[in-house]
Amino acid sequence: MKLRCFRSGVLPGLGSRCSGVASRSPGHFGPAGVTTRGGQRAGEIARRLLCTRPPTSLAQQHQQLYSVLEGGSDTTRNVFFPPPPPPPTEHQPGTCDTEIWSDLKDDRRRIYCNRSINMKTIKAVGFDMDYTLAQYKPETFEALAYRLTTEKLVKVFGYPQKVMELEFDWKYMIRGLTIDKKRGNVLKLDRHKYAKIVYHGFKKLSSEERQVYLAIERTNAFDDPYTYTQIDTLFALAEAYMFIQLVEMKDEATSGILTGKTYEEIYSDIRNSIDLCHRDGSLKRGVAADPGHYIHTDKNIVSLLQDLRFSGKKLFIVTNSLWDYTNIVMNFLISDKKGADKNLDWLDHFDVVVTGSAKPRFFNENQPLFQVETASGHLLNTDEGNPMANLDSEDDLDALEPVPAGKVFQGGNYKILNRMLDLKSESNSEILYVGDHIYGDIVKSKKTLGWRTMLIVPEMEHEIEVLNKNAGVPDELFKMRRKRDRLEDQLQRMDWKLAEHENNLAQFPEEDMVDMLQEMELLSQEYNRLRDAHSTGLASFQGKFHSIWGQLLKTGYQNSRFANQIGRFACLYTSHVGNMAYYSPNKSYRGLQDELPHDAILE
Repeated sequence: MKLRCFRSGVLPGLGSRCSGVASRSPGHFGPAGVTTRGGQRAGEIARRLLCTRPPTSLAQQHQQLYSVLEGGSDTTRNVFFPPPPPPPTEHQPGTCDTEIWSDLKDDRRRIYCNRSINMKTIKAVGFDMDYTLAQYKPETFEALAYRLTTEKLVKVFGYPQKVMELEFDWKYMIRGLTIDKKRGNVLKLDRHKYAKIVYHGFKKLSSEERQVYLAIERTNAFDDPYTYTQIDTLFALAEAYMFIQLVEMKDEATSGILTGKTYEEIYSDIRNSIDLCHRDGSLKRGVAADPGHYIHTDKNIVSLLQDLRFSGKKLFIVTNSLWDYTNIVMNFLISDKKGADKNLDWLDHFDVVVTGSAKPRFFNENQPLFQVETASGHLLNTDEGNPMANLDSEDDLDALEPVPAGKVFQGGNYKILNRMLDLKSESNSEILYVGDHIYGDIVKSKKTLGWRTMLIVPEMEHEIEVLNKNAGVPDELFKMRRKRDRLEDQLQRMDWKLAEHENNLAQFPEEDMVDMLQEMELLSQEYNRLRDAHSTGLASFQGKFHSIWGQLLKTGYQNSRFANQIGRFACLYTSHVGNMAYYSPNKSYRGLQDELPHDAILE
């Protein structure tokens, strides 16, 4: 019989740790070749007393110790957020043999499926723009946003001048983290909302210092927006890094404005400064002046849009960006035009473009709808797209509702969008929406409307590269963990047997007890060595993904909270929207078989 474990932890009052697969049956792991007084093997004595199975050979016990695989040297390529993939018409050894929607050889280009979806049934495909159709370069775009924000903090909110001297490390933060605005901490949570990594400023907190979050994980407190905020979009990396810098600065200050501010107030000032950058147009002007400096080109987009339209699907954009900025970005992406060369040709690829959508409100609230005059950017009220009452018939009301004129709009909601696309109100499952924001794009559209969803995760490319360079290491670590568990079980059973003997609950010869104590000492030494090697190996492996936060989608052996959200709400996920060009627009995606711990094939 086996006890299966979803979550590691110590069993209260028993001192036994459950870690994935805990054995209730007799274990079989222990060092062979341990000889005691009289030539009798201590292992044989323990097996006779504990009814265990014979140990494996010495070579088998000590083989497969973890060794870090060497990766390639870093190049000038941005390994964390690589550029979009090349078009499938170019010869690339990592695409596929036939170049026509075959099984991909390059895992970085794959679209991964959580919930099966047949693209033949999809009537409309929608896209977010920022960090979805448009992949920004964080080393330039986020650096620009960071610099403008520090200027606002100093000039508008009175922060000390040295804030302007702070430098932005765009590689330090990752998505999926949680900011504790009250305590000034940044947390990485696992899928159970257990805080596995916590930093206060640049100081990593110990396991004892993380205990404050043990009670919080048992509630939904981490979802409280007044105390916590989620780094669930790449736009948030700059503000998160600035927050920990200012936390560090506040803790070191002995006078000045920072000493009188709470961590919550500091975060609020950062957010307000970022909003000012958007409202005064300073960020937009920087991108408009040289889009190629801030945005990757993607040669797959035009062919992808053409293929989707040719397959009979309607296409739309729903973005929080306003028309002026949307027009700048889409001109660059579709036709590489900027400045006075911009035109409206890119609109031919879409049936509807909704700007200023204010997602996630777009998915569950009624908002005024305005038609955008594309030449001037002026807004025309459409009476919110409300239909006139049909006095003649109560049948087929959806077909009789009028559709606002034009193609470009601001605001509105999904109901108006359905009418624009000539879709029935019950056709939500026939819409696929592609976005990068796990909450604003994916969670709300899935939970509220039942849209099919695809999440864009540019970081996946780096994660997959590291996994491929270290192929086999996760399996080695898992085997080490199982050996460690068996040793721990063996030691606990022997310790319990000795306790029974001391309390006259079990009787065995005194010489056997001496031999057992000797074997326990040897087993303890082996356990400590294996524990240290396993912990070091796991930390080294995680550090290959990110030196501070580790693997994006894992916290140790558990899925991260971000990974858990992807699994729950994203039907599909991939590293770039351009990866869709490697698949037929009518492909049927099928999810893998779900597994529980008892489904795992264990040696």
